[in-house]
Amino acid sequence: MKNHIVFALLISFLSVTMYAQETTIDVKVGDVFIIGEVDNDSYKYIDFPRANFIIKRGGIANYKKVKGEKVIITSIREQKDGSLLATLALRSNQHFFNSHKHVTAEINEAILQNELIRI
Repeated sequence: MKNHIVFALLISFLSVTMYAQETTIDVKVGDVFIIGEVDNDSYKYIDFPRANFIIKRGGIANYKKVKGEKVIITSIREQKDGSLLATLALRSNQHFFNSHKHVTAEINEAILQNELIRI
């Protein structure tokens, strides 16, 4: 009986700590961010178009020019899994790679991985 009580207490403490580690980041439409640097131009949570789509639309596939650019959140929607998907546009009203006006990003994950840096 004593083992069952200890086991129940252990499970309850573990479940509380799992919920305590979840972080939420407060973002809203109109927030401004800077695109951060990542290794090998491999943005995991910002959905930049692949190079062949950029070239087909007449753009230049240079991911280094995107680093340090200010972007603004134009819309936010919640996906079925609970993550937030944000649409980003350049603050200078230019196009990404001279071909795409908007890109999407999983906003919470991109902020946590420093792909997006809050100003």
